[in-house]
Amino acid sequence: MAFSKILLCYDSTREGRRALIQGAELAQKLGAETHLLAIAPTLVGSTLVDMPSAVVLEDEEQAIRQVLQEGVERLRARGLTAKGHLAFGRPIDHIPAVAREIGADLIIIGHEPTGTLARWWAADDPGHGQLLDYVDCSILVSIDTNDRDAPP
Repeated sequence: MAFSKILLCYDSTREGRRALIQGAELAQKLGAETHLLAIAPTLVGSTLVDMPSAVVLEDEEQAIRQVLQEGVERLRARGLTAKGHLAFGRPIDHIPAVAREIGADLIIIGHEPTGTLARWWAADDPGHGQLLDYVDCSILVSIDTNDRDAPP
C-alpha cells in the first residue's frame, strides 16, 4: 500500500517531536501530502476547574497554536508543505475525525509506554475503546526503545 496522505499528531513533547521527525522523513520519501494535528486537552469539565476563566482558555489556545506553528515550521524546514489542524479536547475524538476529513491513509503518533502520550491510544473513560477502534487507516507509532527501563 502506498501512503499518499499522512496525518502527524503533534504535541511538542519529546515523543511528539520524534514522531514528527520520523513522519517528515517518511513523507519526504513517499512524496506524501502531510497534515499536522495539534490537540490541546481543555480544562473545561475537568475536576480541577469547573468554570475556567476566559484568560485561562485564551492562554491554552495560544499555547497550542504555538505548538502547531512550531511543528509546521519544522516540516517546512525539511522541504515539506504541511497543512495545520488545531483541535481542543480528547485526542481519541479528534484524531479519527481529522483523519476521515482529510482522507488520511496513515496516522503517525509518538508514544512513551508510561507517559502522557498514552492518551493518544485510549479514551479516558473505561469501555470507550482505543484509537485503533475508531480509524479506517494504518497507524505508525513512534517508540524510542531507549526510553524503556532496562530489564532487571
